[in-house]
Amino acid sequence: MKRPVVPLLVIVAGTVLAGLAPLVMPPFSVRLGQLVLFYGGLAVAWNILGGFAGYRSFGNTAFIGIGAFTAGLLQPYLQGLQPLAGFVAGLVAGISACMVVSGLLAYPILRLRGAFFAIATLGVAHVCAELTNNIDAFQGAMGLTFPEIVPFDWEPRIFFYELYLAAAVITLLIAWFIKNSRFGYGLLAIREDEDTARMLGVPTERFKALALVISAGLTGGFGVIFANSLGYITTNSVYRDDTSLNLIVYCLLGGVGTLFGPVIGTILLVLLIQLVLGNLLDFHLFATGLLLVVLVLVAPDGVLGVIRKWRLKRRLAALEQA
Repeated sequence: MKRPVVPLLVIVAGTVLAGLAPLVMPPFSVRLGQLVLFYGGLAVAWNILGGFAGYRSFGNTAFIGIGAFTAGLLQPYLQGLQPLAGFVAGLVAGISACMVVSGLLAYPILRLRGAFFAIATLGVAHVCAELTNNIDAFQGAMGLTFPEIVPFDWEPRIFFYELYLAAAVITLLIAWFIKNSRFGYGLLAIREDEDTARMLGVPTERFKALALVISAGLTGGFGVIFANSLGYITTNSVYRDDTSLNLIVYCLLGGVGTLFGPVIGTILLVLLIQLVLGNLLDFHLFATGLLLVVLVLVAPDGVLGVIRKWRLKRRLAALEQA
């Protein structure tokens, strides 16, 4: 199948610009860039299942935590290796653990739809958090310390910025490939009408499970990077309900089911919270909830949906004048 090249060129150009940006950005801006890349990548990963297939999860933090704790339990035993080798091993283990767990959960949880699926995913996240916090082997209550992985000739803030950038670009490329493949069109058919898609021959159960596994694996990878950037994690630092809510808001703001919508929504909301509402810690949660309500009522298709409608109106007006 032919795939549009323009989005790929945009990704490549954006990667080059973002990769060079830390050379001229002040420390605070680099940290802000880390947040944008982290949450933007997570939002794109969420969008593979929640946007392309229409199964909107409220519990993606489960896979952030699984990836982070899997790597945290493994990496200290690999301190004899080169720092980056231990990190790569932890990254592979964290991604694999998320894919295995999501694969086991796929059959029972994907039989649910709509609000029931959303509540079930939230329950999965809470169960994972309780298990991590109460089983001594996971050390969730005491916390896990990660070994240093930053090479000596790198500044930590730039090193982790580039790691987040690499993960975000890989996630975006995977989303681009899925969106423009038969698999992606199958997910779109599931989102529009799952029963009709099944009657037309779309392997709905397999496609949904595959979308969940891919989304979970990518989310777990970000969890591993996030945990290493912190250096120390507890259950409360990775299993956070507000993170799952924010991912949904980012996608709604930019445009659910689009390729760049989650990225645009993340940039807009992170900058708004950090630069405008940063000193109003109690207010920014209220502002986030209010923004979600306004989006659903005024712009249900997000920023890209508004732009698309505006362009369509201009074309229709031009045709009428002609």
